[in-house]
Parts: sequence; structure tokens; C-alpha cells
Amino acid sequence: MITVVAGTNRPQSRARRIAHYYQAVLTELGAESQLLDLAELPADFVGTALYHNVGRHPEFNRLATMLDAGPKLVMVVPEYNASFPGALKAFIDGLAYPGGIQGKKVALVGLSSGGQGGLLAMAHLTDVLMYLGSAVLPQRVRLPFINQDLNADGGLNHELSRQLLREQATALLAF
Repeated sequence: MITVVAGTNRPQSRARRIAHYYQAVLTELGAESQLLDLAELPADFVGTALYHNVGRHPEFNRLATMLDAGPKLVMVVPEYNASFPGALKAFIDGLAYPGGIQGKKVALVGLSSGGQGGLLAMAHLTDVLMYLGSAVLPQRVRLPFINQDLNADGGLNHELSRQLLREQATALLAF
């Protein structure tokens, strides 16, 4: 089981749409997956699920437990203010330490409305993941100008984007 994380709590995000697309790619490759959508985080989780409250918030725990389903993750990460979303960082901070994502193999997909395609977000997140004992797949996919690439049907307009995601998913399965 591969857990695909939509890395923002923004409702109806493009990250969620890309996460669904990635799940379809995994299905085509014969892999089972599930979606962990940070839009389902409880609104109060920063004050009620972190630090001395780790493990005490049932709604947060339901999402955190999804990470235990398998050894591999895909994180679809939009770039917010030259980094990754604060909701994703807070979610990671709320995971049991040193457990949570320790030992996981992680593929990163960055997206942005600008030309860098989430490069800074993935760089920052890579540092956090490696500090926590995760192995990050070297093939990080950048999806720049996502507003032009992502279509109304949840597909991607550019063949290169589709190819890069498929190649990354194939590499993740072998990782």
C-alpha cells in the first residue's frame, strides 16, 4: 500500500487533484494506494494534537495511522511562500517521534503556478524528511505552471508531466 499525501489543507486544492491523478498512475502500474488528504485535518489540530497532546486527538490520529499502511509515500506538495505548506509541517510535527515517517521511502511531487514547479518546497521538505529518517527518491517531479497544465478533468495537458509522473511512480515501486 502506498499512501499518497495531498500536502495542503486547502479545500479542493490542485495538490489533491494531482494526488488523485498519481493514484490512477499507481493503479495502472498494479500498485494499491490510498489518499491522505490534509484538507481532512481538524481545524484545531495545532492546539489539540501536537506536543503534549500527541496521540490524543482521534481525528488527527486517523490520518496519522494511514501512514502505517505501507513503507512508501508520495507527497504532492504545492509551493507556498517559497516553501511547503505550514499545515504539512504541523502535521509532520504532530506525528509520534521518532516514529511517524521514519524508515519510509518517499517520492516528492512539487507544483506551483510559477516556473519553479515547487522546487524550493521539495528542497525544504527533503531536509525535514531526511532528518526524520525517511529515504527520499532522487527523481523529484516538478510541475511548473500548474494552472496551465492541470485540466478540468483532473488530467495533465503536457505529455512531459504525464511521463515524469509515470517514470517516478515506476521508480518508487522499485525503490
